[in-house]
Amino acid sequence: MSWIRSVAVFALLIGAAVAQAADQPAAYRVDIKDASGKVGEHAVLRVVLHPRDGIRILSAYNNRVIELSSFDGQVAFERKVVPAAVEDGALVFAIGVTPTAPGRHAINGMLRVGYIDGPQEMAMVSLPLIASVTGTE
Repeated sequence: MSWIRSVAVFALLIGAAVAQAADQPAAYRVDIKDASGKVGEHAVLRVVLHPRDGIRILSAYNNRVIELSSFDGQVAFERKVVPAAVEDGALVFAIGVTPTAPGRHAINGMLRVGYIDGPQEMAMVSLPLIASVTGTE
């Protein structure tokens, strides 16, 4: 019976943590500039994460984009993992892409970034990346 009580308390704690997280604003504002280029030629998809007021970039963390893929398989990626650069107080990701067919191609990935909120709170989060690459002839 005590393990049931432990599970119930754990569930309540998790529920409270999720509710608290839902009340907090996002740490970053995400700006995405979709890429466009001739089929077979290199282009750059630019993603910029601007920290909100009071948030600092956790520069010691390996901020990066991972798990890049295209829905229809018509986009080649220059790298499987793309590190961030810090420019003007924002995290900037320059994702090298090459459209392999004409048309608009949906891509996705995962942004793994860290930040510091206040004097003692650090967090590493995953943010979905959804964008498009357009191939022209």
